[in-house]
Amino acid sequence: QVQLVESGGGFVQAGGSLRLSCAASGRTFSYFTKAWFRQAPGKEREFVARVSPNGESARYSDSVRGRFTISRDNAQNMVVLQMNSLKPDDTAVYYCAAGSWSSDAKEYRFWGQGTQVTVSS
Repeated sequence: QVQLVESGGGFVQAGGSLRLSCAASGRTFSYFTKAWFRQAPGKEREFVARVSPNGESARYSDSVRGRFTISRDNAQNMVVLQMNSLKPDDTAVYYCAAGSWSSDAKEYRFWGQGTQVTVSS
């Protein structure tokens, strides 16, 4: 089993930055792809970014590429999403997930509870 707990969400003005962290417990943490998804009110959950088990590969959605950076530290059981140049459209609940190398939420077995990110214009 893997348990995930997100932190670092909050309120920021457009153009600002936030750093989300995801702390994981469980012996198999390093075996899984880690990803961030987000869900805005009235919208479906969408893929944001993922990082491979060894941290060497990452993928991003078109809407965040060039602004967000995902990284992981397997020794610390942590995944981080650095978000820069934030826009009001980035407002959502952000979820950390562990699963297979995919942008499809159905491929992720484990999920955190989510952290709210609000970007004002």
